[in-house]
Amino acid sequence: MTNIHLRTRLCELLDINYPICLAGMGSQGRATPPALVAAVSEAGGLGVIGGAGLSAARLRTVIREVRALTTKPIGVNLVLPQATAKAELDRSRIRQEILKEFPEHVAFVRDLAKGFGIELVELDSRIAVSGAATADGTDAGLRGSRAELTRSLIDVVLEEDVQVFAGAVGDLKLIAGPAHEKRMLVMGLATSTKQARSYAAAGADLVIAQGLEAGGHVGRIPNFALLPDVVDSVPVPVIAAGGISDGRGIAASLAFGAVGVWIGTAFLVAEECNIPAEHKSQILKGRLEDFRSDRIYSGSPMRGFRNATIKAWEDSGLEPLANPYQKVLMDDFNAAAAAAGRWDLHSNPSGIGGGLLTKARPAQQIVEDLVKDAAEAISRLAGSL
Repeated sequence: MTNIHLRTRLCELLDINYPICLAGMGSQGRATPPALVAAVSEAGGLGVIGGAGLSAARLRTVIREVRALTTKPIGVNLVLPQATAKAELDRSRIRQEILKEFPEHVAFVRDLAKGFGIELVELDSRIAVSGAATADGTDAGLRGSRAELTRSLIDVVLEEDVQVFAGAVGDLKLIAGPAHEKRMLVMGLATSTKQARSYAAAGADLVIAQGLEAGGHVGRIPNFALLPDVVDSVPVPVIAAGGISDGRGIAASLAFGAVGVWIGTAFLVAEECNIPAEHKSQILKGRLEDFRSDRIYSGSPMRGFRNATIKAWEDSGLEPLANPYQKVLMDDFNAAAAAAGRWDLHSNPSGIGGGLLTKARPAQQIVEDLVKDAAEAISRLAGSL
């Protein structure tokens, strides 16, 4: 397999063969387990651990497990707190407010769980209200404030053998300086040009421009409108993200000026990925229209597979509450679904590109097919000019 057409600046910066990064997805480590992260790096891309939903102790273990499988560059992605972060959120207090102000929503979720035959639970109030797309609270180490948890996770990244840090949502200044002191490259995941500029000013070496086609919490701007605007607006290299599931998407991203791609959903169906089998099946069977952005699981726009839970909310006529109220309400529902093994009802954050996926493969094969198809798409384009 040749990589002559795909040797970009990103490859030189990261010391990798192909400009393909595994998106650092959350789901409490299920989406980016050590075997998958290492496999992507071994295949010539950049494997990235999704740290959202992990305790500091668990993140350290995961990094070391990856290191036992590969000596090649790896990264870690964390959800960072915003500079103007609100006061810490208490689940018990939020539940009381929901019960007082929105009893109809509480009753609906109780009836929803009963109708599906699952027993609704309440997450431990000490578990931080995460900014990640999902948080079912199974990791006991997540008890504490978000600020404390984030600081402990950052400390682990700085202490371990990690070459790339990718930050999303919040303030990149928390880690940019210390990371650069360790000669670590810093990425900022932006869903708008304004945010991209902010990350570049905060010290990002690369900016990931993520369009609304991506899975999980999303922005408002489509990939191929956002990407060229970010490329033209920041003084650092740009990586494309959102809806890229095959080599044609890579070729198009490079044509828009990106130096590489950040791919998540295509690797959710890798054999090494540990998301539930039901979630993989939903992605492989789903079509483009099955991956929608809504506010049902968190109160903020989030794209995922449109399952029976989402359909029930749509049929109810109830408007989802704002975040964090909707998130606390549905975190409890997610926890109940997970405890019952009803992953068909649990949120399944995944991008619209899932509609292009039809089979599970090893991660190495996914990378090889992406590179081969991208090279062919570039060759076809060159031949038609």
